[in-house]
Amino acid sequence: MNFVPTELPGVIIVEPRVFSDDRGFFLEVYHQKKFAEGGIPVSFVQDNHSKSCQGTLRGLHLQRTRAQGKLVRAIEGEIFDVAVDVRRGSPTFGKWVGVNLSSENFKQLYVPPGFAHGFYVLSEMAQVEYKCTDFYAPEDELTILWSDATLGIIWPTSAPILSSKDSRGQSLNDALSLLPQYGGQA
Repeated sequence: MNFVPTELPGVIIVEPRVFSDDRGFFLEVYHQKKFAEGGIPVSFVQDNHSKSCQGTLRGLHLQRTRAQGKLVRAIEGEIFDVAVDVRRGSPTFGKWVGVNLSSENFKQLYVPPGFAHGFYVLSEMAQVEYKCTDFYAPEDELTILWSDATLGIIWPTSAPILSSKDSRGQSLNDALSLLPQYGGQA
């Protein structure tokens, strides 16, 4: 396994070692000891799975007080996956990282607690699985508007398919008092 740091401290691209032959392939998706050694020393408590059609954008989501770290991968299709540092006081506050995850490249993205997360479906359809470090708490969820100009995320679309919740997301500035505080670590 290869762990590739991004320009946002704590956001890590995971490149598993894939063993392929005429029968198919095998890879380790998660290995606690290797992940800890690679800079992701967390415990996961919940797995989620979504299926979305091309053009769907999900996000930008986070939980305010019960912050979730997420390990994201596309098991079918391809997505453009985005992590945004929304921790008040962070030296990288408002900065984002985007990476293509697909069933072909096997890459995963670790999004630490305190970061907003979202993805856009590039392929005809995509199935996405992600592990979380805390349980989903709907009353604690916050949605940042995917198109917030202050973030300047370069999405591969200007007209995505959105849920009503995602289309009503708040701007980063309007959500400022609700965002998690930076604690000096990712």
